[in-house]
Amino acid sequence: MQVLPEGRLAYGMQLPVQSQSTIYAEPWEADAGAGDLVEIARAADRAGFAYVASCDHVAIPRRLAGAMSTVWYDPVATLAYLAGVTERVRLLSHVAIVGLRHPLVTAKQYATLDHLSGGRLVLGVGAGHVQEEFEAVGADFARRGAVLDETIDALRAALGPEEFPVHHGKTYDFEGLGQRPRPAQERVPVWVGGSSPAAVRRAALRGDGWLPQGDPRDRLPGQIARLGSLRAEAGIEEPLTIGAITEPLYVGEPGWEVGRRTLSGAPEALAESLREYGAMGVHQIQVRFRSRSRTELLDQITAFGADVAPHID
Repeated sequence: MQVLPEGRLAYGMQLPVQSQSTIYAEPWEADAGAGDLVEIARAADRAGFAYVASCDHVAIPRRLAGAMSTVWYDPVATLAYLAGVTERVRLLSHVAIVGLRHPLVTAKQYATLDHLSGGRLVLGVGAGHVQEEFEAVGADFARRGAVLDETIDALRAALGPEEFPVHHGKTYDFEGLGQRPRPAQERVPVWVGGSSPAAVRRAALRGDGWLPQGDPRDRLPGQIARLGSLRAEAGIEEPLTIGAITEPLYVGEPGWEVGRRTLSGAPEALAESLREYGAMGVHQIQVRFRSRSRTELLDQITAFGADVAPHID
């Protein structure tokens, strides 16, 4: 299912502020809030970004809080809030840990979001990795992969056109229960996150798109080939939206230490580097900009949309 413009390499971004893992959060985000998210989402909307994304964790145990932090905004609340202040940008959960909730609960939340936003939802799903989080809500951590497989099938039914969806599975069973409003989209796109063999297989066989988790450039061609072969073996002919997370970016010469992995420089040089993703078979790239303030991030978003994006196709 193709939800992005055909014939070009689309670009989106994971929103700052709403999740603040020490792996990627900038220091200024610690004091940021709703107003900052609004301005960033509006800037991305104006700059032609295909989507803005929000993460999902319910609760972080103390043993992980130092690295992950406990700042994880709820994705449905966050994306619904930003839907009201943007016009066209899509709203991606990257990723919703749908195994933490009954699929009818998830469907109610995301169907309402799609309905209120005029059909802008992309539902990104993943298995999750925090055992205590599953145990706290009574979810099965050991079977989370199998449960996710069934949950995707259940969500296909619950987010489909039928007011009274039907699903009979090993973990979930429902019929004769109506939910309205229905999603505005005839079919809500489901992008599957993760780079393990199981996640790649899940994306190939059950997803409309694939959201990798940290695959470097040299690993992507093999993953993409695997996705293609799995779909071919299963007789699935519909196109799969392939994603990639780029290196951190800085448009222009930073004048400060942005890290050795960060791609920086003239817009044309950045575009030339990012075009390599399209040559591999990637359809959308998720970008992240180094910044020391909201103002600098807004400038980076604007510069990317105006000066880099026109050259990446």
